Amino acid sequence: MSTTLSLALNLWNWTVMKTSSAKAKGRKLQQLVRDKFIELLKPYGVVPEDIKSTAMGQNGVDVQLSPFAKTFLPVAVECKNHKSMAIYKLFEQAEDYKHEGEPLLVIKANHKKPLAVVDLDYYLMLEAERIKNE
Repeated sequence: MSTTLSLALNLWNWTVMKTSSAKAKGRKLQQLVRDKFIELLKPYGVVPEDIKSTAMGQNGVDVQLSPFAKTFLPVAVECKNHKSMAIYKLFEQAEDYKHEGEPLLVIKANHKKPLAVVDLDYYLMLEAERIKNE
């Protein structure tokens, strides 16, 4: 094998994340969301068994909520953990004005509904207030 080809293969192996590593990153994010949901809903009698991180590669939501947990938090969670996403650059622009309030990014693609993007902890705080006031 030529030195150039060997170097190219080594660089490829170094820069491309293995499937198992990518799945571990995704699993970690799912578990973070699960743990934050459990913390949020614990005061209302939700137990860890009510909120589960789905196995990687399984169809459906990434964080499963029991019917009881859904009475407090009726959401369908999809988690994506990537090296980079263009949306973060856009969100940084909203963060530049956080002295005026909590950063909120509203995005829209052609023929799609607008989406609101906020920090996860801020979203959970909003949900905590909503649940408390119901």
